Amino acid sequence: MDTKQRAELIKKYRTGHQAVVDAVANMREVELDHSPGAGDWTPRQIVHHVADSEMTSAIRLRWLVAADNPTIVGYDEKLFAESLTRDRPIEPSLEAVRWARESTLQILERLSEDEWKKAGTHTELGPYSVERWLEVYANHCHDHAEQIKKTRGTA
Repeated sequence: MDTKQRAELIKKYRTGHQAVVDAVANMREVELDHSPGAGDWTPRQIVHHVADSEMTSAIRLRWLVAADNPTIVGYDEKLFAESLTRDRPIEPSLEAVRWARESTLQILERLSEDEWKKAGTHTELGPYSVERWLEVYANHCHDHAEQIKKTRGTA
C-alpha cells in the first residue's frame, strides 16, 4: 500500500462516525428496534455493534503498533449484538465510536513507514498487519451506515 492509498483510507476512516450518525438521524425508538427480517439486526443493534467493534479495533491497532507480533483476539459479534443491546440508548455508543476513532486517528497520522508494516496474527483471520487493519476499519462504519439506511428504506 502506498502513501496515497493510505491517505485515502484514513480520510474515509475519519468520516465513518458521521456516516453512522447521519444514518440514524431522526430515527424514532420504534424504528431503532425494527428488524427487516428474521435474524437481521435492528439499527439499535447495529449502532451498538459498531461501538463494540470500534473500541475493540482501537485496542487492536495499539497492540499491532506497540508489540512485536501480537495475537489479535477475535470475538463473537453476533453474541455481543444480541446479548448486550436490549433497549440501551444509542447516544453513548455513538460517542464511543466518535472518540475511539478520534484517538486512533492521532496514532494513524503519526505512524512511521516501519510501523505501517508491523503485523501480528488474528485468531480468526491469520496474518494481520496495520495496513490490513486500516483496510478493514476504513469501511466499517460506512458499511454499517448503509445497512441502517437499507433498514430505513433510505439507501
